[in-house]
Amino acid sequence: MIQHASSMWKFRHFLLALVRLDLRQRYRKSVLGVGWSLLNPIAMTVVFTVVFSKVLGAGADPIAYAASVLTGMAVWSFLRDSTLQGCRCFQANEAYIRQSPIPYTVYTLRTAMGQAIHSSLALGVVVTMVAIYQGDPLVLLRLGLVAPGLVLLFLAAWAAATIAAFTTVFFHDTQHLLEVLAQIVFFMTPIMYPRGLLDDKQLGWLVDANPVYWVLELTRTPLLTGHLPAPTMYLAGAGVTVALVGLAAGVVAWLQKRVIFVL
Repeated sequence: MIQHASSMWKFRHFLLALVRLDLRQRYRKSVLGVGWSLLNPIAMTVVFTVVFSKVLGAGADPIAYAASVLTGMAVWSFLRDSTLQGCRCFQANEAYIRQSPIPYTVYTLRTAMGQAIHSSLALGVVVTMVAIYQGDPLVLLRLGLVAPGLVLLFLAAWAAATIAAFTTVFFHDTQHLLEVLAQIVFFMTPIMYPRGLLDDKQLGWLVDANPVYWVLELTRTPLLTGHLPAPTMYLAGAGVTVALVGLAAGVVAWLQKRVIFVL
């Protein structure tokens, strides 16, 4: 693993070049540029706020509800898109894989970094909303409280993209299955409704069994409230991330020498 990490550091400039290439190709000749990455989460947030804020928001202020939903959408989109786009990253980078002995995780890291840029823009909108709505000029200081959660979130997304990439090479229906699973997990995650709605109906165990919830709250709670989550929340979030990273490391060690013969 140490040799693997050192190899990734060696090819860091190549990695950054790939990320820049992705951004240029995605927004070439586009009027809004990276602004298009904000369109989906903001549009969904507006819809949820107008339609569901009074029904599922448990009486929350519309602005506070919108900030909560947008944060949830940013985190959720990052995890979902990193995993789904990770499914095809080896096929998309097949030419590089056949020509250079670069660690495979460089390509999944490329996917995670690209999605992180888009999600960070949405989180920037949340910071602006919170600063204006709460009138807190020191809201930027909350980013220090959010940092541990963002680190765990990024590692979890990178690990999920890596697992998905290796699995797809050997089982091509992986992406389709993950798309269905993503729809189910989205509605199980308290993004457009507070967790209390499920707790009141004795369905809180659905949230506890959802790993996305533990990673999400490590970002949403400190960003919206300015307070650190409970230590048990950090333990649960770290546990989810460690499990994903450990599984990804095992998959890499098991399959990395076989991928080239299957592509």
